[in-house]
Amino acid sequence: MKLNMRDSGSVAMRHAMVASQLRTNAVSDARVVAAMDTVPREAFLPTEQAEIAYRDTAVPLAHGRAQNVPIATGRLLTQAELRADDRALLIGAAGGYTAAVLAELVAEVVAVESDATLVALARTALAGNPTVTLVEGPLEAGHAAGAPYDVIVIDGAVEEIPQALIEQVKIGGRVVAGILDRGVTRLSAGRRTAGGFGLLDFADIDCVTLPGFARPRTFTF
Repeated sequence: MKLNMRDSGSVAMRHAMVASQLRTNAVSDARVVAAMDTVPREAFLPTEQAEIAYRDTAVPLAHGRAQNVPIATGRLLTQAELRADDRALLIGAAGGYTAAVLAELVAEVVAVESDATLVALARTALAGNPTVTLVEGPLEAGHAAGAPYDVIVIDGAVEEIPQALIEQVKIGGRVVAGILDRGVTRLSAGRRTAGGFGLLDFADIDCVTLPGFARPRTFTF
Protein backbone atom coordinates (compact mmCIF):
# COMPACT_ATOMS: atom_id res chain seq x y z
CA MET A 1 0.00 0.00 0.00
CA LYS A 2 1.41 3.37 -1.01
CA LEU A 3 1.73 6.17 1.47
CA ASN A 4 0.23 9.52 0.51
CA MET A 5 2.23 12.72 0.91
CA ARG A 6 0.82 13.41 4.36
CA ASP A 7 1.49 9.85 5.58
CA SER A 8 5.05 9.91 4.28
CA GLY A 9 5.63 13.27 5.95
CA SER A 10 4.46 11.85 9.27
CA VAL A 11 6.76 8.86 8.89
CA ALA A 12 9.69 11.18 8.20
CA MET A 13 8.88 13.29 11.26
CA ARG A 14 8.57 10.16 13.39
CA HIS A 15 12.00 8.98 12.25
CA ALA A 16 13.38 12.45 12.98
CA MET A 17 11.89 12.37 16.50
CA VAL A 18 13.61 9.06 17.15
CA ALA A 19 16.94 10.24 15.76
CA SER A 20 17.09 13.70 17.34
CA GLN A 21 15.05 13.38 20.55
CA LEU A 22 15.31 9.77 21.70
CA ARG A 23 18.62 8.27 20.60
CA THR A 24 20.53 11.38 21.66
CA ASN A 25 18.94 11.46 25.12
CA ALA A 26 19.58 8.04 26.69
CA VAL A 27 16.54 6.22 25.34
CA SER A 28 18.78 3.20 24.99
CA ASP A 29 16.33 0.28 24.97
CA ALA A 30 16.18 -0.81 21.33
CA ARG A 31 12.66 -2.18 21.78
CA VAL A 32 11.38 1.15 23.11
CA VAL A 33 13.04 3.01 20.24
CA ALA A 34 11.54 0.62 17.68
CA ALA A 35 8.05 0.92 19.19
CA MET A 36 8.14 4.72 19.23
CA ASP A 37 9.42 4.62 15.65
CA THR A 38 6.41 2.47 14.69
CA VAL A 39 3.37 3.89 16.50
CA PRO A 40 1.90 6.94 14.67
CA ARG A 41 1.71 9.53 17.45
CA GLU A 42 -0.60 11.78 15.42
CA ALA A 43 -3.32 9.10 15.43
CA PHE A 44 -3.78 9.59 19.18
CA LEU A 45 -4.16 13.37 19.12
CA PRO A 46 -7.04 15.67 18.18
CA THR A 47 -7.00 16.31 14.42
CA GLU A 48 -6.04 19.95 14.87
CA GLN A 49 -2.90 18.95 16.80
CA ALA A 50 -1.64 16.28 14.41
CA GLU A 51 0.84 18.62 12.72
CA ILE A 52 2.75 19.16 15.97
CA ALA A 53 2.72 15.50 17.03
CA TYR A 54 6.50 15.12 16.88
CA ARG A 55 7.68 18.33 18.49
CA ASP A 56 9.90 17.97 21.55
CA THR A 57 7.25 19.61 23.74
CA ALA A 58 3.99 18.59 25.37
CA VAL A 59 1.01 18.65 22.98
CA PRO A 60 -2.17 20.32 24.34
CA LEU A 61 -5.21 18.04 24.52
CA ALA A 62 -8.46 18.74 26.40
CA HIS A 63 -9.33 20.42 29.69
CA GLY A 64 -5.80 21.47 30.55
CA ARG A 65 -4.30 18.06 29.81
CA ALA A 66 -1.43 17.43 27.40
CA GLN A 67 0.34 14.52 25.73
CA ASN A 68 3.63 13.96 27.52
CA VAL A 69 6.91 15.06 25.97
CA PRO A 70 8.36 12.26 23.76
CA ILE A 71 11.69 12.17 25.57
CA ALA A 72 9.97 11.91 28.98
CA THR A 73 7.84 8.99 27.83
CA GLY A 74 10.83 7.33 26.17
CA ARG A 75 13.01 7.66 29.26
CA LEU A 76 10.26 6.32 31.55
CA LEU A 77 9.67 3.28 29.34
CA THR A 78 13.41 2.62 29.10
CA GLN A 79 13.86 2.81 32.87
CA ALA A 80 10.89 0.47 33.39
CA GLU A 81 12.96 -2.46 32.05
CA LEU A 82 9.92 -3.83 30.24
CA ARG A 83 9.63 -7.52 29.46
CA ALA A 84 7.54 -9.22 26.81
CA ASP A 85 5.47 -11.12 29.40
CA ASP A 86 4.75 -8.10 31.63
CA ARG A 87 1.30 -6.92 32.65
CA ALA A 88 1.52 -3.13 32.75
CA LEU A 89 -0.69 -0.54 34.42
CA LEU A 90 -0.52 2.83 32.65
CA ILE A 91 -1.64 5.88 34.59
CA GLY A 92 -2.54 8.85 32.40
CA ALA A 93 -3.55 7.22 29.12
CA ALA A 94 -4.53 10.56 27.54
CA GLY A 95 -5.40 9.81 23.88
CA GLY A 96 -3.91 6.31 24.01
CA TYR A 97 -0.46 6.89 22.51
CA THR A 98 1.65 5.49 25.34
CA ALA A 99 -0.75 2.56 25.73
CA ALA A 100 -0.18 1.72 22.06
CA VAL A 101 3.60 1.94 22.51
CA LEU A 102 3.43 -0.28 25.60
CA ALA A 103 1.31 -2.79 23.67
CA GLU A 104 4.28 -3.27 21.34
CA LEU A 105 6.48 -4.14 24.31
CA VAL A 106 4.46 -6.11 26.89
CA ALA A 107 1.80 -8.81 26.99
CA GLU A 108 -1.05 -6.78 28.46
CA VAL A 109 -1.77 -3.11 29.18
CA VAL A 110 -4.43 -1.67 31.49
CA ALA A 111 -4.62 2.05 30.74
CA VAL A 112 -6.40 4.42 33.14
CA GLU A 113 -7.71 7.84 32.09
CA SER A 114 -9.97 10.20 34.06
CA ASP A 115 -11.00 12.69 31.35
CA ALA A 116 -14.06 11.53 29.39
CA THR A 117 -13.03 13.42 26.24
CA LEU A 118 -9.63 11.76 26.23
CA VAL A 119 -11.16 8.36 26.96
CA ALA A 120 -13.32 8.74 23.84
CA LEU A 121 -10.27 9.73 21.78
CA ALA A 122 -8.24 6.80 23.11
CA ARG A 123 -11.09 4.33 22.61
CA THR A 124 -11.29 5.26 18.93
CA ALA A 125 -7.53 5.28 18.39
CA LEU A 126 -7.00 1.96 20.20
CA ALA A 127 -9.95 0.16 18.61
CA GLY A 128 -8.96 -3.33 17.57
CA ASN A 129 -5.92 -3.52 19.86
CA PRO A 130 -6.60 -6.71 21.84
CA THR A 131 -3.86 -6.27 24.42
CA VAL A 132 -5.05 -2.88 25.78
CA THR A 133 -7.89 -2.48 28.28
CA LEU A 134 -8.97 1.16 28.68
CA VAL A 135 -10.41 2.10 32.08
CA GLU A 136 -12.16 5.39 32.79
CA GLY A 137 -11.67 6.52 36.38
CA PRO A 138 -9.53 8.58 38.78
CA LEU A 139 -5.86 8.30 37.88
CA GLU A 140 -4.78 8.09 41.50
CA ALA A 141 -7.00 5.03 42.06
CA GLY A 142 -5.38 2.93 39.33
CA HIS A 143 -7.31 -0.27 38.62
CA ALA A 144 -7.16 -2.57 41.64
CA ALA A 145 -9.49 -5.09 40.00
CA GLY A 146 -6.74 -6.03 37.57
CA ALA A 147 -3.88 -6.13 40.09
CA PRO A 148 -1.23 -7.21 40.66
CA TYR A 149 0.83 -5.75 37.82
CA ASP A 150 4.46 -6.33 36.93
CA VAL A 151 5.05 -2.65 36.22
CA ILE A 152 3.28 0.68 36.70
CA VAL A 153 4.02 3.51 34.28
CA ILE A 154 2.83 6.96 35.36
CA ASP A 155 3.16 8.94 32.13
CA GLY A 156 3.42 12.36 33.71
CA ALA A 157 4.46 14.15 36.87
CA VAL A 158 2.74 13.75 40.25
CA GLU A 159 3.47 15.20 43.67
CA GLU A 160 3.28 11.80 45.34
CA ILE A 161 2.27 8.24 44.53
CA PRO A 162 -0.57 6.99 46.77
CA GLN A 163 0.07 3.82 48.75
CA ALA A 164 -3.12 2.33 47.27
CA LEU A 165 -1.54 2.59 43.83
CA ILE A 166 1.82 1.16 44.92
CA GLU A 167 0.01 -1.85 46.36
CA GLN A 168 -1.25 -2.70 42.87
CA VAL A 169 2.26 -3.67 41.70
CA LYS A 170 3.72 -7.07 42.58
CA ILE A 171 6.42 -7.48 45.18
CA GLY A 172 9.54 -7.05 43.05
CA GLY A 173 7.57 -5.05 40.49
CA ARG A 174 8.72 -1.75 39.02
CA VAL A 175 7.23 1.75 39.11
CA VAL A 176 8.32 4.68 36.94
CA ALA A 177 6.92 8.19 37.18
CA GLY A 178 7.58 11.87 36.91
CA ILE A 179 7.76 13.52 40.32
CA LEU A 180 6.85 17.19 40.77
CA ASP A 181 9.00 18.78 43.45
CA ARG A 182 8.74 22.52 44.08
CA GLY A 183 8.05 23.28 40.44
CA VAL A 184 10.72 20.93 39.05
CA THR A 185 9.87 17.62 37.39
CA ARG A 186 12.19 14.67 37.84
CA LEU A 187 11.85 11.23 36.32
CA SER A 188 12.07 8.53 38.97
CA ALA A 189 12.02 4.75 39.23
CA GLY A 190 11.66 2.24 42.04
CA ARG A 191 10.72 -1.30 43.02
CA ARG A 192 8.22 -2.54 45.55
CA THR A 193 9.80 -4.91 48.06
CA ALA A 194 8.39 -6.85 50.98
CA GLY A 195 9.83 -4.14 53.21
CA GLY A 196 8.41 -1.11 51.40
CA PHE A 197 8.83 1.11 48.38
CA GLY A 198 11.15 3.91 47.37
CA LEU A 199 11.97 5.99 44.31
CA LEU A 200 15.30 7.18 42.92
CA ASP A 201 15.52 10.13 40.53
CA PHE A 202 17.32 9.42 37.28
CA ALA A 203 16.75 12.51 35.12
CA ASP A 204 15.55 16.12 35.34
CA ILE A 205 13.23 16.40 32.32
CA ASP A 206 10.13 18.48 31.60
CA CYS A 207 7.05 16.34 32.06
CA VAL A 208 3.30 17.03 31.94
CA THR A 209 1.54 17.22 35.31
CA LEU A 210 -1.29 14.76 35.97
CA PRO A 211 -4.37 15.68 38.02
CA GLY A 212 -5.40 13.94 41.22
CA PHE A 213 -2.03 13.52 42.90
CA ALA A 214 -1.65 16.72 44.90
CA ARG A 215 0.06 16.26 48.23
CA PRO A 216 -2.17 17.33 51.15
CA ARG A 217 -1.32 20.88 52.14
CA THR A 218 -0.34 21.69 55.69
CA PHE A 219 -1.01 25.04 57.35
CA THR A 220 1.83 27.05 58.81
CA PHE A 221 1.53 29.98 61.17
